[in-house]
Amino acid sequence: MNKNVRVFLVEDNTEYREAVRLALEQLPSVELIRQFGTAEIALRTLQKTPPSEQPDLILLDLRLPGMNGLDALTRCREIVPNTKVIILTQSDQEQDVMRAIARGASGYLLKSATLNEITDGIQTVMGGGAPLDKGIAKLILESLKTRLPKSEDQPLLTERELEIIQLLAEGLVKKKIANRLGIGYCTVDTHVAHIYEKLNVSNAPSAVNRAHRLGLFPPENRKA
Repeated sequence: MNKNVRVFLVEDNTEYREAVRLALEQLPSVELIRQFGTAEIALRTLQKTPPSEQPDLILLDLRLPGMNGLDALTRCREIVPNTKVIILTQSDQEQDVMRAIARGASGYLLKSATLNEITDGIQTVMGGGAPLDKGIAKLILESLKTRLPKSEDQPLLTERELEIIQLLAEGLVKKKIANRLGIGYCTVDTHVAHIYEKLNVSNAPSAVNRAHRLGLFPPENRKA
């Protein structure tokens, strides 16, 4: 990251807020500019914040007093559409994960993650990736495998694109996908762009969510 990443933290647990604050202070390229205990106060602040001072990223809890994180996420996407949002929560429920991704979350991390994993997640998002907790990535992958169509006469994605969407579901960024498949980064970037176009989405979490709903996984990965 070449410039300071301006971060808002929306979390009602004061002790956890303090732990995250201390972790972010260790990153010279990240600046925690505001902390909030409720979504309502955070949203009012966002509405009053000039464009030049808006956060680059919001760390958002789901279980908040008053307005919940999912509804707050929807409002954040309306008020500051260019701001990335990482869900940081205790909930590993599939329903919460899928709803958050569908509403535009750039990443989904659990509070059981280490502080290093959280700071790595921030760097990943600002670098164009989509961090997912390992357990969440596995949950999504397993869910994809069990919701497959009975017939695929004309697959929407090519074989290579299906390989890549599986790796996106595992939480891999483009560079790691290129290394895993032994192909160039630019090739992966082109395939991902085609996936986004075919699925009518704009980021990796949304692509995984759409694939989840459409059952776009190859037959050899189906469970018996």
